[in-house]
Amino acid sequence: MSQENEHRLRFRDAMASLPAAVNIITTDGPAGRCGITATAVCSVTDTPPTLLVCINRNSAMNPVFQQNGRLCINVLNHKQEQMARHFAGMTDICMEDRFRVEEWYCGMLGLPVLRHTLTSLAGEIEQIQSIGTHQVYLVQIKQIALSEADNGLIYFKRNFHSLMQEIAAV
Repeated sequence: MSQENEHRLRFRDAMASLPAAVNIITTDGPAGRCGITATAVCSVTDTPPTLLVCINRNSAMNPVFQQNGRLCINVLNHKQEQMARHFAGMTDICMEDRFRVEEWYCGMLGLPVLRHTLTSLAGEIEQIQSIGTHQVYLVQIKQIALSEADNGLIYFKRNFHSLMQEIAAV
């Protein structure tokens, strides 16, 4: 194994130790409706509210996201692991049926929003950068839906885990 390949694999192992929220990124518009599970999502700034979303360049979803020009980040709760698996392509459910499995609704921007998530943030793609193997989307958030759900779903050490919120007794 080359030193460069070994370094890449060590980096991937290191990143597996970085817990990350599990999200389903969705879009709808002239190019069609689709979604993908992603953990490489983070805030950039609150003025204007902007998120960064990274998606592997080989994903068939990239042209759809780019042509539609907008997307929704659905931050999953701990009971939505199966939905994450569907949108990660870990099951045999086709894209059209993934949107029938659970409760989806059309948000103000015309994007698919998943009910019972921790939050959903919909916005317009302001910028796209190609970095290494990924497309990096900067998304200006236009619509935010918050939920009462308080237990998250994270991806850590290459597995899904429930993140239970600890509530201190008063």
